[in-house]
Amino acid sequence: MTASQAGSVPHGATAVRPQWADLPEPLRDRIAERLGGGVVATASQGSGFTPGFASRLVHGGSGGTERAFVKAVSADRSPAIADSYRAEARIAARIPSSAPVPALRWTLEEFDWVVLCFDDVPGRPPARPWKPEELTDVLTALTSLAEVMTPAPQGLVVPQARDWLAQDFGYWGRLARASGADGSPVDPQIAELAGLEAAAPEALAGDSVVHCDLRDDNVIVGDDGRVWFCDWNWPSRGPAWLDLVTVLISACGDGYDASALLSAHPLGEDVDGDAVDAVLAGLAGYFADSSLQPAVSGSPYLRAHQAWYAQATLSWLALRRGWVG
Repeated sequence: MTASQAGSVPHGATAVRPQWADLPEPLRDRIAERLGGGVVATASQGSGFTPGFASRLVHGGSGGTERAFVKAVSADRSPAIADSYRAEARIAARIPSSAPVPALRWTLEEFDWVVLCFDDVPGRPPARPWKPEELTDVLTALTSLAEVMTPAPQGLVVPQARDWLAQDFGYWGRLARASGADGSPVDPQIAELAGLEAAAPEALAGDSVVHCDLRDDNVIVGDDGRVWFCDWNWPSRGPAWLDLVTVLISACGDGYDASALLSAHPLGEDVDGDAVDAVLAGLAGYFADSSLQPAVSGSPYLRAHQAWYAQATLSWLALRRGWVG
């Protein structure tokens, strides 16, 4: 699938988020107190696929106005997202300052809301379809990120990617078993996908801390040209090339030669091709299965996004496995 076929996902405008005025007044007052001055301007962020509050706030300070980025979610209405925010707070506090990651300033949990405040990085997410220069800048920044995160920084404790991602990697195996339950032969491509998927946990072994959910809406291209990686909700210990592969899935979907970019990259030049294929098969199954689930009221574009990623991942894998000319 190319970018021209992805029109159902309005990049940069996928989220349905509460505005500053929608937050409970006591919570707004508490946030302003922690910021050190009243909020005088806000800019809600339109990217992402969760219904949490995410806004750049301009607030009063000792020398005039200052800026911060604040995200917040109701633990009562969105308990799973609240848990992911809590996990992000624990991790962000221990990411080395040398990493290209916005610094966590403070957190609070009051009035049934979980709130995280970060340094505001002036900039924006990369354009989609990917622009060549922005894609190059993001891929280059991934090398810097991996240098800081490999081996895992001391005190930064995260789960193994092979443990928790493997829980989501079973779609092709289930499909193969279901299609052959009556004794019918299993489609050879489905059988190959199931075999690759089964090898994914071993392929995910590694000693780097990886983002594990890296895509364009979790990236900021700063006004000064520096690239930042944000929204560390699912960090894991795994191979340093994993984040590179997840970024390249969208590049493949936008018409780039992802395999050439992978082999030319410092994190991908010596990678085991079968390991990459195994992870791509697992991810393709996860995206395909997720896209078939019921719609999410607070995230109207989530299923279309997942369907697009399933097709983009399968397209790249098909090229790598020789399933297409």
